[in-house]
Amino acid sequence: MPEPTKKDETANAQPEESIAPESNGVLPLPEISLQISPPPEAVAEAEPVETEGKEPDPVEPVPVEVVVAKEPEPVENGSTDPEPVAVGVKEQVEPEVKEEAPCSPPPPALSQSAPPRPAEMEKAEPVIVVTTPPPPPPADKDDDAAASTPSPTPPAEDAYSLKKLSIELPHDSVPLSAMGRKDSVWSLGEGQLPEDLDKPIDTPPLSTLLIEKPQGGSITVGGDITFVAKVEAKDLLRKPTIKWFKGKWMDLASKTGKHLQLKETFDRFTKIHTFEMHIIKAKDNYAGNYRCEVTYKDKFDSCAFDLEVKEVEQGSQNVDIRSAFKRSSEGQEDAGELDFSGLLKHREPKQEEAPDVDVWEILKSARPDEYEKIAFNYGITDLRGLLKRLKKTKKEEKKSEAFAKKLDPAYQVDKGGKIRFVVELADPTVELKWYKNGQEIRPTPNQRKYIFEHKGTQRIMIINNCVLNDDAAYSVSAGDEKCTTELFVKELPVKIVKDIEAVKTTVNERIELECEVSEEGAQVKWMKNGVEVPTGVRSRYRVKSEGTKHWLIIDDASKDDTGTYSLMATGGTTEARVQVDLKPLKILQDLQNVTVMLGQPLKLHCEINPGNVPGRWYRNGQLIQPNDRINILHRAKNHRLEIESSSIHDSGDYTFVPEGYTQSLCAKVHIIDPPKVHLDSLNVPDNTVVIVAGTKLRLEIPISGEPAPRVVWMKGERVILDSGNRVRAETFADQTCFTIEVTEREDTGNYKIVLQNEAGEDTGSVRVKVVDIPDPPEAPLVPAVGGDWCSMTWDPPHYDGGSPILGYFIERKKKQSSRWMRLNFDLNKEATFEPKKMIEGVPYEVRVFAVNAIGVSKPSEPSKAFVPLAVTSEPTMLVVDDVTDTTVTMKWRPPETIGAAGLDGYLVEYCVEGTDDWIGANKGLTEKTKYTITGLPPESKILVRVRAINAAGASTPRTLQHSILVKEVIEPPKIRIPRHLKQTYIRRVGEAVNLVVPFMGKPRPKVSWLKEGNAIDPTHVSIRNTECDSIIFIRKADRNHSGKYEMNVKVENHEDTAIIDIQIVDLPGPPQYVKIEEVWGENVALDWTPPKDNGNAPITGYTIQKADKKTMEWYTCVEHYHRTCITISELVVGNEYYFRIYSENMCGLSECATQTKDSALIVKEGMNLKNPEYIDHDFKEPPKFTQPLINTFAIAGYNATLNCSVRANPRPKVIWMKNKIAIIDDPRYRMFSNQGVCSLEIRKPNPYDGGTYSCKAINDLGDAQVECKLEVKGGFTFYELMQRGVPLHLIDKYMNEAKNVEAEK
Repeated sequence: MPEPTKKDETANAQPEESIAPESNGVLPLPEISLQISPPPEAVAEAEPVETEGKEPDPVEPVPVEVVVAKEPEPVENGSTDPEPVAVGVKEQVEPEVKEEAPCSPPPPALSQSAPPRPAEMEKAEPVIVVTTPPPPPPADKDDDAAASTPSPTPPAEDAYSLKKLSIELPHDSVPLSAMGRKDSVWSLGEGQLPEDLDKPIDTPPLSTLLIEKPQGGSITVGGDITFVAKVEAKDLLRKPTIKWFKGKWMDLASKTGKHLQLKETFDRFTKIHTFEMHIIKAKDNYAGNYRCEVTYKDKFDSCAFDLEVKEVEQGSQNVDIRSAFKRSSEGQEDAGELDFSGLLKHREPKQEEAPDVDVWEILKSARPDEYEKIAFNYGITDLRGLLKRLKKTKKEEKKSEAFAKKLDPAYQVDKGGKIRFVVELADPTVELKWYKNGQEIRPTPNQRKYIFEHKGTQRIMIINNCVLNDDAAYSVSAGDEKCTTELFVKELPVKIVKDIEAVKTTVNERIELECEVSEEGAQVKWMKNGVEVPTGVRSRYRVKSEGTKHWLIIDDASKDDTGTYSLMATGGTTEARVQVDLKPLKILQDLQNVTVMLGQPLKLHCEINPGNVPGRWYRNGQLIQPNDRINILHRAKNHRLEIESSSIHDSGDYTFVPEGYTQSLCAKVHIIDPPKVHLDSLNVPDNTVVIVAGTKLRLEIPISGEPAPRVVWMKGERVILDSGNRVRAETFADQTCFTIEVTEREDTGNYKIVLQNEAGEDTGSVRVKVVDIPDPPEAPLVPAVGGDWCSMTWDPPHYDGGSPILGYFIERKKKQSSRWMRLNFDLNKEATFEPKKMIEGVPYEVRVFAVNAIGVSKPSEPSKAFVPLAVTSEPTMLVVDDVTDTTVTMKWRPPETIGAAGLDGYLVEYCVEGTDDWIGANKGLTEKTKYTITGLPPESKILVRVRAINAAGASTPRTLQHSILVKEVIEPPKIRIPRHLKQTYIRRVGEAVNLVVPFMGKPRPKVSWLKEGNAIDPTHVSIRNTECDSIIFIRKADRNHSGKYEMNVKVENHEDTAIIDIQIVDLPGPPQYVKIEEVWGENVALDWTPPKDNGNAPITGYTIQKADKKTMEWYTCVEHYHRTCITISELVVGNEYYFRIYSENMCGLSECATQTKDSALIVKEGMNLKNPEYIDHDFKEPPKFTQPLINTFAIAGYNATLNCSVRANPRPKVIWMKNKIAIIDDPRYRMFSNQGVCSLEIRKPNPYDGGTYSCKAINDLGDAQVECKLEVKGGFTFYELMQRGVPLHLIDKYMNEAKNVEAEK
């Protein structure tokens, strides 16, 4: 069967607890009687019991009967309940401080091969006294053995854990007396190995956080107790962290409930954190060691304390093997409590009948396959532990060869007594050595502590005057063999020799409580009302001891010291009642009424007896707390209240109440203050208040004085009353108010304030200056006018309104309009201005406003009307048109800008090259843009310029860039045929023909025309020639005018020729003959010949029509048909048809058509018409975007459009969304949907409109969605967004997004 896992061993166990090294606990020394029934070797290998802090786990059977003697006296940690224990352990880490804690047996061994550690033996000195009585009957033996059976061995890696104690057993050959030996490994602290125990231990630093530590206490089962820890927080920035532990590891924060409560409070005045742990209705397993840990940043402090839970003494219990090997928590009421409910307490939740059979004998004689059946029959649940013990009991003990008689397993001696260890040797010659905790004991001649005697084969070691340090493991070695034993030194209880006497006294007296105990240097505890009295550095209590006497001293008793005081020793408790009463109060000097000037010191003094009684000061029933201004003094009988600088609020009824008394002392304090006007509150220079005429003036001037002063306002000799309508003065408790409902210019002047009370008089003066807008300036003058500007001047106003003129606003309007327009938004400092951007030729008027600090004046009278006029721009494109021997012809184009003044004409000027004398070529203005300068000397060079003249004057001249030589030059002729005449020129009959053909050449060329080589008849064709072109004109063209025209231009011996082809076209004639070639089925074949007259243009096609013989209504079958034969199909069976055909050229259809002479009859041939069946196509489909949205950049302020296309049937519903929020009824968006094209127009977007836009189409068959991102460039400032009415949260979001974008860039 597999070994039990660790989870099985600890599943039902209670938390473990070990004695910390700093606790310096001194354990009580129980007496143990062991009766051994199994073979000695089995017992030697038995594992020790681990019961501290948990319920017994499944154990292995060792038939051992444990009889535990009970301690009748309470130990110092408050435990009065003697608990049955297997091994007593005393751990002493710091010898100078000793505390006692409940004893617990050592935990399982680390390893059987580990050697003993001497250093550990000095730190842990348990003593066991073991006696071996005669064997009891088998049934009783098994029952008693089961009660003390140890738990299974835990894993070896936990051997040095802080939570467990461990004993290392030697080899299997160790005799029974080695059971529980002291040369074993003990783990005494966290992180401290056994070999380090002999090293000196550093004294821990003094507490840096705790100013009051929790003290151990004692309660009975079912009682309540509170542990208090206090931390001073003056140097701490935040609350410290506190943890409460039971033992070394159990965090009590997770155990809070009906039995455990944790509380935290903070006093703001004393800056002290108070942490409390309340244990409610305590149970006996709550007893043990507790710890409080406080941490703050890098600071740490802790304190350990003990809790003793008293309960009714219980006798030893007999348990059988079956109960020993059952799970400890099965069916027990206390399962799951904090800890300490192990085998050694035996509270016996359920009594079972004693077994009638010896299960050990049955198991020894049974086969292995019968073990489970036996365990089931006898109710054994921990079969694995039982078999493990059974296996060890079958080993045989090796017989000792060196010792005839070994040491007993344990010895016990009272403190101060002596003990004899006796062994008998099988060989007297063998050398013998004695050891204490692994250290050899050597005799010294001057010390009588250890005495060694030899009597035959007996070897005896006597230890005299036993002390607690003699409580240890002793061993003796003879050759290679060794036997061991345990010595337990029993400390006698400390008894009360002299009880405490009751005390009745008064406050401030000295109290001494005296008690005498039976032993010098005994550890005792002083208690007040069941709580241990704090005796720290800051405590009011002092504890003194001398020999067997102990005193508790209170130097300065108070009423809070009343209570029941007790002293606890290990052998008893004594208590007495202390009553502290108040002394009768005598008033030696009462408080006196005081009158003090404001700001002067205020002192109140009284004397009472007794003098050391504190008291409280009250003002008008409110408690007075000392601060930087108020100082409260108490020296002996004198009580003082001092205020360095008195204030108005210090007036009132003062009361001094001695603490603890119903009497009180009273006085009145009256604070007086001379009146004062606080004009500084006006915060105006020279106490001059400037107010705008027509507004309300209200001056609120603070005043002070105690009692309240009388206030009078005066202007000159006139007193201003508080009942005035427009001007009045009002007075309140702390201020005076002067009010003028509607200010006028006459209100300007000095106003005087007079204050009076019984403490004095004060005056003040306030100047009121009423200012107004200035008068309007004089009407402005306009001395100069331009095309779109003018200059204007004006005089300043006669009255500036009491404030300097800051500038002027100028406005203008059209004379026929009534709307004035502001020309400047920044003030014009000067009295001149030049308006611009006026419309030329429109009459205007201007006016001026004066501005001072108060406002804008009324407008001035408008100026006289004026009309802006401007000269034209210079003429353009000035070129030389012709030059002869005496003339020069110039031409130009009009100016680009003429203006409202119009253009009167041009002035042409010239000058001979090399001179600056410009001569006017024309005496009067010429309106034409061409002019010939005559009378020029031949072979001379001249410069020419032209000016444009209007009502505003002459424009800037346009000057020819180079000089002109006055000499005629021959230029060969050149005909410049227009592009449209380079190909055949086509016109219809009846249309006019007007052709202009330009040419070049000098002197003037001679022009001649020919048609087809013949002269042109001037009656049919008109020809007109000029110096630069020739015009051929035909008023009404005829087909006879068609042909090729030849133009010849000749200058002296030079000539140029051009040919122009003119074609006059007309409608064509009808086809010559149309006949029906064949008729079959529903088809008719036609054939025809082209028309005889094509209209002087090629035939472009034919139009075929048909008509039923019955109706003779013609219907077009084919148009623009190019061939001369055709087959007409799909004719109606049974009808008879005629056909006709029109000719067509570029002019259109022929005026008439040629019709067939015969008709075509469509005969029915007995055919059955079968109508084909068609399946309707399902055009329904879900929405699908054929063109998605595209990421777009927009410019702020310019409309942006998002487009996409969707296909769906039936027509889908289109929803536009911005950032996944539907756009509904937003005037800034316009949505269109036409033929599947969806558009969203964003009107004048701003950066806030940027984001993710989605278009969603939905119909009955499904939906589809596309999206894109829109980024609006050209952001707005915070102010611009506020002006546009954008909400604040959206502005904040936009500004954050803009910052993120800038950061990413």
